[in-house]
Amino acid sequence: MTGALPPHPRARLLLAEDEPSLVTTLTDRLHAEGYAVEAVRDGEAALLRALGGGFDLLVLDVMMPGRDGFEVCRELRRQGSPLPVLMLTARTQVVDRVVGLKLGADDYLTKPFETIELLARIEALLRRAPPGPSGMTLERYQFGDITVDVRKAEVMHKGQLLDLSAKEFQLLKYFIEHRGATVSRDELLQEVWGYNAMPSTRTVDVHVAWLRQKLEPNPRVPQYILTVHGMGYKFAG
Repeated sequence: MTGALPPHPRARLLLAEDEPSLVTTLTDRLHAEGYAVEAVRDGEAALLRALGGGFDLLVLDVMMPGRDGFEVCRELRRQGSPLPVLMLTARTQVVDRVVGLKLGADDYLTKPFETIELLARIEALLRRAPPGPSGMTLERYQFGDITVDVRKAEVMHKGQLLDLSAKEFQLLKYFIEHRGATVSRDELLQEVWGYNAMPSTRTVDVHVAWLRQKLEPNPRVPQYILTVHGMGYKFAG
């Protein structure tokens, strides 16, 4: 039985941990609690994904290959990232906890820990954080070579402006705001086209096809806008 819904619906977490069994355990539990989770297994990958944006919180192990968690946290703050960071470590000395917090970590949890405590700390950090990629105040989002600027209503591919119609942009924005969730064609018609527009579900499919042509590296094998057969679509950017 899972706990209460997370404070940010479908909040997206980046889990940086190199212990495979712990990655599996935490990912399964966090998914069950309603979070979207992406896992990386070394410090360099953690830094690149965190700086790329699109996450609400980073769960960061200190002892990792390549850059350790201290280095990752230091570099994130040096580059101005406000991403909340919860550090995990097997170290128990107070000085290590102090170092992590001074480098910009928001909280610190020592292994071994109870999953329920990790969940409570994640929820607390998300409540304190300003609305991030999962909130309605999303202003900028990046996936692959695509950058979406919501305020300017612009979509760039490798720095080049893409020509999206207003409805294509609204559809993409809705996908991003609900990434990781399966959304039905009826939901998209209601939320993107509106109650009074009365288009058919075929309209959704056509616009999705157009978006794929413009955004996907291989539109025939999409990796961002996925079809969930019999249900609708899922954005996995």
